[in-house]
Amino acid sequence: MTTPPWLLLVFSLPTKGASQRVEVWRKLRRYGTLALRSSGYVLPNTPVNQERMEWLAAAIRTYQGQASVVRVQDFDDLPAEHLKRQFIEARSSDYQKLLHEAKRLQALSPARRPSGRLNRIRRRFLELQDIDFFENPLRTKLENFLAEADEPDRARPARKGKRNSAEFLNRLWMTRSRPGIDRVSSAWLIRRFVDRKARFVFGAEPGENPEAIPFDMFCPQGFGHRGEDCTFETLCKQFSIRDRRVKRIAQMIHDADLGDEKFGRPEGLGLDRVLNGWAKEDLPDEELLQRGMDLIEGLYHSGV
Repeated sequence: MTTPPWLLLVFSLPTKGASQRVEVWRKLRRYGTLALRSSGYVLPNTPVNQERMEWLAAAIRTYQGQASVVRVQDFDDLPAEHLKRQFIEARSSDYQKLLHEAKRLQALSPARRPSGRLNRIRRRFLELQDIDFFENPLRTKLENFLAEADEPDRARPARKGKRNSAEFLNRLWMTRSRPGIDRVSSAWLIRRFVDRKARFVFGAEPGENPEAIPFDMFCPQGFGHRGEDCTFETLCKQFSIRDRRVKRIAQMIHDADLGDEKFGRPEGLGLDRVLNGWAKEDLPDEELLQRGMDLIEGLYHSGV
């Protein structure tokens, strides 16, 4: 028997609970539900959506209301394709509003742009991605627009500097022990885009292994934090890595490593906590680095 494709929440609340009604309505909106004209709210049947519906139903019952979550195979008056179109149209409206806000912000000179507005747009975009169940075409449009907003100097020629040449192939790379989010992601970036046969060692001072290329170490040579950039960002710029998925990962790593919420990308904090958890298991540096690199590789293939 096939799993029913839809979830339906039907509920009622006491008439006196105005504040509780507002709270429920806000959660329904945050979850991306579609309101039926007859009654009830619909979501695609996924584990995440089922958990959200059941938690909300439980909350409604604590408010002295009644609620049921129903798995539905189909609606006789709403074909599946029609329901999908309604979900897509709902997200189109959300994306259009956000695009309009982003374009108005871009039209302002950098000095006149309200502080934190672009980060707020990015955070709202992440929220919309979470409830964009049927790949709305405006998602890519807004994603590209935000990526361009991060590249104000994209029309300028690339800066001269160290590039992916024979100088950086088949090399030994050195970083500090107990690698965290910036170091493991930088090692992943090096091996995937710079030096496919890169080998990694750990130490406190570059002088311990003069043949190695240092990265994310407290020294002027090698690759590390530069200006407002973390090591991952420095490597991206130094080797002219333009991959859009890498661009998004760089934003996550920056926010997790520097904690300044520059890009409004909190996902990196979760990755950092996983690495910290592994570090508490007293794993060897080599295993900790490899696990972290595998974690970033999975993130990269997810399409971030």
